[in-house]
Amino acid sequence: MVPFAGYDMPVQYPLGVKQEHLYCRAKAGLFDVSHMGQVRLTGSSMEAVALALESLIPADYVTLAPGRQRYGFFTNAVGGIMDDLMVTNAGDHFFLVVNAGCKEQDIAHMRAHFGSEINLEVLADRSLLALQGPMASEVLARLAPDVEDMRFMDARTVSILGHECFIGRAGYTGEDGFEISVANDRAQAVAASLLAFDEVEWIGLGARDSLRLEAGLCLYGHDLDQKTTPISANLIWGIQKSRRAGGDREGGFPGSKIILREMANGPARGRVGLLPEGKAPVREGVELVTAQGEVIGVVTSGGFGPSLGAPLAMGYLDSAYTAVDTQVFALVRGKQLPCRVCKMPFVEQTYRR
Repeated sequence: MVPFAGYDMPVQYPLGVKQEHLYCRAKAGLFDVSHMGQVRLTGSSMEAVALALESLIPADYVTLAPGRQRYGFFTNAVGGIMDDLMVTNAGDHFFLVVNAGCKEQDIAHMRAHFGSEINLEVLADRSLLALQGPMASEVLARLAPDVEDMRFMDARTVSILGHECFIGRAGYTGEDGFEISVANDRAQAVAASLLAFDEVEWIGLGARDSLRLEAGLCLYGHDLDQKTTPISANLIWGIQKSRRAGGDREGGFPGSKIILREMANGPARGRVGLLPEGKAPVREGVELVTAQGEVIGVVTSGGFGPSLGAPLAMGYLDSAYTAVDTQVFALVRGKQLPCRVCKMPFVEQTYRR
C-alpha cells in the first residue's frame, strides 16, 4: 500500500505486478478506482450543460447521444491540458469522471466558470470499480445480463445484486471492460460478487500503469500537463470537427487560438512511442538525444511491458524526429541507449466496437 492522491492505494496484490498484468490481458482484472472524482452536472436543459462543458473543453458534447461517453480535457489559457476526463450523457444529466490528483482543481474550475445556471454535485457517496479484460463481459453478464449488448463507450444504469449501478463500457487498459459506479455502502458486496468468479483477480496500481502504457494511453501528470497542448500530445482525435476551424462551434475554449494554430501548422514537439533496442528499461525523466548528444526530447513514461515481452517508453520529441522508425538515444547514466520511434499502441487494443 502506498499514499496516492490522498488515499492509501495498493501497488500490488498477492499475484504481483507482472502476473496481475498478464492475468488482466488473459481473463478479467478488478481495479478499485474509487479515488477518481465523480461529478453530476444538471441545468435548465441538457444543451445548456453541454455548452457549459464546451466552454472549458474542446470536445463536442452538444451532439453526444444519451447513453454515450466521450473523452475530453480541460485546457488553460496557453493551450495546456489541466486534466483529462470522461464525460457521459446520462439522459437527464452529464456524468463526469476526473483524475484523483486534479479533482479539487477541476471542481473549482467548473464552479468558477459555470455560474448559477449549472448545478454541480460531487458524488462523494459513490465508489468506482473497473472490470477489465477479455472475459469481463462474460463475467459481468452473469450478474447483469443487460451489459452484453453494450458497445465501447456506451453507458447505462443496471442492477447488480439489487443494487443500482451506473456502468460505462470503457477503461484504461486497452482491453474490453467496464467501469462501475456504485453506492459506497454497496461497493464491497459488488466487488465480492465479482471476485467470487474464478476468472477475476484484484489488480493494483503497478499493473494498471504497465497495462495503460502498453495500450499507448496517457497518464496525467506524466504524459500530460499544463504546458502540453492536446496537439503535441497527439490527442487531436479528442477535438471533434464542430470545435475545429470552420466548425459549427469553432473554438470558444481556453487556449483555443493556440490549439487551432497548432492544428493548422503543426506543434513544435510530439508524443511518440519508443522501443529501446536493448533489454534495459528507459524510465520517466530520461533525456532523449541525437547521436551527437543534442537534447531533442524527454521520456514521460517507461518500463517493461509484460505482454510485449520487452522494454517500452513514451515521450516527447522535437517534431523533426517524430517519424516512425527514427533512431534516437536515451541518455541513461551517461550512456546513449538506442531507441526507435514506433507506432502506438504497443499491444493491440481489444475494445468492443
